[in-house]
Amino acid sequence: MTNALPSKVTIREVGPRDGLQAEQPLPVAMRAGLIDMMSGAELPKIEAVSFVSEQAVPSMAGAPEVWSMVRARPEIAYSALVPNRRGAEAAVAAGGFSSLQAFLAASEGYNTHNVGKSVEESLGDVAAVVEVARAAGLPVEVSISCAFGDPYEGEVQPSRVVEVAKRVADLGAVGVSLGDTTGMANPAKVWELVPMVRDAVPGLRINCHFHDSRGAALANVLAAMEVGVEEFDSAIGGMGGSPFAPGPNGNLATEDLVAMLEGMGIDTGVDVMSLFTAARMVENMIGHRLPARAWRADYPEHGWEALPHNPNLPGYWAEPEDGAG
Repeated sequence: MTNALPSKVTIREVGPRDGLQAEQPLPVAMRAGLIDMMSGAELPKIEAVSFVSEQAVPSMAGAPEVWSMVRARPEIAYSALVPNRRGAEAAVAAGGFSSLQAFLAASEGYNTHNVGKSVEESLGDVAAVVEVARAAGLPVEVSISCAFGDPYEGEVQPSRVVEVAKRVADLGAVGVSLGDTTGMANPAKVWELVPMVRDAVPGLRINCHFHDSRGAALANVLAAMEVGVEEFDSAIGGMGGSPFAPGPNGNLATEDLVAMLEGMGIDTGVDVMSLFTAARMVENMIGHRLPARAWRADYPEHGWEALPHNPNLPGYWAEPEDGAG
């Protein structure tokens, strides 16, 4: 482990995909508007849509229509999540993506619940995605879910994650995203796993995707930076998580992450004030309180005064009357 922290960190916004997939379906135009809002906050990477089964994940239906309405900016890298050859072909046909994101779990329990396949079968899907992407001149990164623990099996051995990372790298993936699908990670696990993956597959890009189910996501980001990770996923407002995992498992909030990094003097290139405004707007879009914290606090160094909460949204409470204890 090293104590040297990066001077710059890249944030990939996954709210339009991983965030919304756990919510009630939103209109196509509203989903495209969320992507444009995130572009306006100067996020360098955005996971925009998912070409998955509309029956399995109805909130992700209409991906081509959503993408066609997005005002994509050339300096931003937009990606699409794809489960198999069919999804990859649909994404390539839609055009305009910088990369494709395939996925599988490190563990059999979650992989079976998520896609109804064994890990070995999902590796076959990854190979097919890489084949389609390579023909289109697109790189593929692979999300490895449950890299720090499985809600159905419990502990996942780091050696298992390393094995999966080596397999997808051999198939042609340029990077992996180590997913903390239900928030089971802690700094000690991060310190152990990340160097093991890097040593086993030199040159493979490593992104970390933490969930905040146990309140440890920001601590895990710090631990990951200490072992050299310079790219992280997050979702505006902290919304989302897997609909195929039990219990609440929301993502690390983008505005919380950026506010912490900027306060540490680590450059992200992201407009944190735009994120604060966007987070409040997103709550009204989806119709309930989100778990993010940063925009609810005062930031006098940025001229930001915390906004009052909205008692009309589920998850909030009415303001107490004067004199109430």
